Amino acid sequence: MNEKHRVLIFPAGSEIGLEIYNSLKYSHHVEVFGASGKSDHASFVYEEDHYREDALYVDQPDFIERFNRLLYTLKIEFVYPTHDTITCFLAAHQSEIDAQVLTSCAETNRIARYKKETYKSFKQFNFCPEVFTEPYHELTFPVFLKPDDGQGGKGTYTAESQEDLAFYLSKNPRLLVTEFLPGEELSVDCFTDFNGTLQFIGPRTRERIQMGISFRSTAVEVTDEIRHIAQRINETVSLSGAWFYQVKKDRSGRFKLMEFAPRQSSTMGLYRHTGVNFALLTLFNAMGMQIEILQNNYAVQLDRCLHNRFKADLKFRRVYIDFDETLVVGRHVHEPAMAFLYQCQNHDIPVVLLTKHRYNLMDTLRNCGISEHLFEDIIQILDVQDKWTFINPDGAIFIDNYWFDRRAVKEKFDIPVFDVDGIECLLR
Repeated sequence: MNEKHRVLIFPAGSEIGLEIYNSLKYSHHVEVFGASGKSDHASFVYEEDHYREDALYVDQPDFIERFNRLLYTLKIEFVYPTHDTITCFLAAHQSEIDAQVLTSCAETNRIARYKKETYKSFKQFNFCPEVFTEPYHELTFPVFLKPDDGQGGKGTYTAESQEDLAFYLSKNPRLLVTEFLPGEELSVDCFTDFNGTLQFIGPRTRERIQMGISFRSTAVEVTDEIRHIAQRINETVSLSGAWFYQVKKDRSGRFKLMEFAPRQSSTMGLYRHTGVNFALLTLFNAMGMQIEILQNNYAVQLDRCLHNRFKADLKFRRVYIDFDETLVVGRHVHEPAMAFLYQCQNHDIPVVLLTKHRYNLMDTLRNCGISEHLFEDIIQILDVQDKWTFINPDGAIFIDNYWFDRRAVKEKFDIPVFDVDGIECLLR
């Protein structure tokens, strides 16, 4: 498979979309494009010609026409949907979409999207939670209320009494009333090939949850109970590619099904770092390729935090950068600074190393594993010399940890100057 397949992630800026992007961005099998219905973080991630923002909403009557126009313009072959409603819509309208939607069939998506349908499909199994119906007499409280088509824990409530139950149902009479599950919660990442064979089961904890997303998750062993639930889901509905389900323990310590989804999850990145690239496997599976999963056997834990990306209205044609406490901080090479040097090399921006290093600079570079060929020029000056006198300011920026040198360059040339912490803003 030599040609690159053009794939679209939509919406691109969700946590799911960003995980799929990270799964594919280095693959020589694909060229990755993103699209979003509103301005989001994806615009900081994609190259401008590989990203589109437009009012693409599936509830608009002209959505399919506009979406197909986008697919045609970008020559897209495959679409990764990253939101339950969008996944369900695209699956239902696959015959009208001018690219292959990477999800399971429309019926499976419908069952997954609506909790009533989910619980109806699995009611014969002991892992299906109890769902109560009116008039809600003789309930054992607390009970749990959830929207039929919700996700991420939005619009859910715990009712501790009949009064609570009546209050929440008065706000939304369509809420499902289910048994309360007080115990441990797991997400289980799965992969089913185009033959219907369940190839992978990967349970993980949900230790710290924000916005319905696991911000800390640890891979755990597959138990017989977890395997049984995965197999019964796989046998009951038609699945193909990446999918996952969530379970929580009831009062007796048995896992009960909360939901399943025939798409990638945002935290599948946990198992990606053991060798299981769900996004790429899903693409190969859709192409009818027989896949084999190679997983590394070691413990792994994922933790998320807010991460900054920047867009600076800054254009430069040359970089002057210091060495001591800039490229090398203490005794260690500064990794973001080196990433920036290679970024400059990839974009043909010359870099000049301008330093007052007191030792043999070539030896120090060699000991640090830094190639002299990364630099257009290497200028080693004396302590008494001013760095600004060696700078051609035309289209230049200056990076140096020493405040007085930055001030001198700024005063002389009024060009952008950066301390080491500012390199983050320059990384793409």
